[in-house]
Amino acid sequence: MTKKSNFIASSGNVFADIGCEDAPELLAKAKLAHEIASIIKARGLTQQAAANLLATTQAKVSDVVRGRLEKFTLDRLIKMLVAFDRDVDISYKPASHGHAVVTVHPM
Repeated sequence: MTKKSNFIASSGNVFADIGCEDAPELLAKAKLAHEIASIIKARGLTQQAAANLLATTQAKVSDVVRGRLEKFTLDRLIKMLVAFDRDVDISYKPASHGHAVVTVHPM
């Protein structure tokens, strides 16, 4: 007997898939935070050293790295990336797709 698998294809935005109203913004914040965490790791920075470079506190860096993003605006996360010498481009696709396209470039 063959068992049929039931699944739903993702829209590409997990936040839209679970019904969040602000799904594109949440996805953009998650992508920005991922880039910040990747830079911190690639540079071998402690959270305190990253905080010093970003003119913030170690606790705020910890929040970003751990994905506690409700405390941050898109603008604040972008400013963190700019402090790491990155250019940031964000574009939103039509609301029906719930996509945010985030591109981060070295300066």
